[in-house]
Amino acid sequence: QSRLRLEAEIVRDAHLAASGLLAAKIGGPSVRPALPADIAALGYANSVKWQESEGEDRYRRGMYIFFQRTVPFPMLMTFDAPNSTTTCTRRDRSNTPLQALTLWNDPAFFECARALSKRVLGEPTLDARLQRAFELCLARPPGDVELARLRQLFEDQQRLTRERPKSAAAILGLEGDVALPADPVDDASLVAAVRVIMNLDEFITRD
Repeated sequence: QSRLRLEAEIVRDAHLAASGLLAAKIGGPSVRPALPADIAALGYANSVKWQESEGEDRYRRGMYIFFQRTVPFPMLMTFDAPNSTTTCTRRDRSNTPLQALTLWNDPAFFECARALSKRVLGEPTLDARLQRAFELCLARPPGDVELARLRQLFEDQQRLTRERPKSAAAILGLEGDVALPADPVDDASLVAAVRVIMNLDEFITRD
């Protein structure tokens, strides 16, 4: 069959599932995950009051996201979710630079990468961590060349983070006086490697 990019809701679900954040709850009212900054202010006459969901509701499947007609959830629109005001018999599937920018920069996907890196920290070696993250995302082990490239990426990120110590806290999402982990450089470098895996075309494409 033809290779197809996952539907908009499933793109988000795949990230949550691989990271271990996905809430398994079925049914119930709609949820309001975090929006990028200032998006709600674009609503008509500043009338959109987007109260972010907390707890497991923040990580529920994309099909439960509240659809605000005047300010549709931007990530869903970027990945061709249908307009809720009309009948949809077949979804469009585009491939745009904005989709890549969303996967790289949307805070929700960055949060998933951090969670996945924590999920694999229990593995004893760097190669084992990279292999486990790869398998959780792509359901197959990495080849020798793929693993070597990820290892090189990790080492390059280590060097860059040591040169800019404050960047480790930013990558890990730790601000202010929050205590850093025992080895923030390695932890931040692993997040960077995991982000690359989660941004592979293979991760959001159904073969």
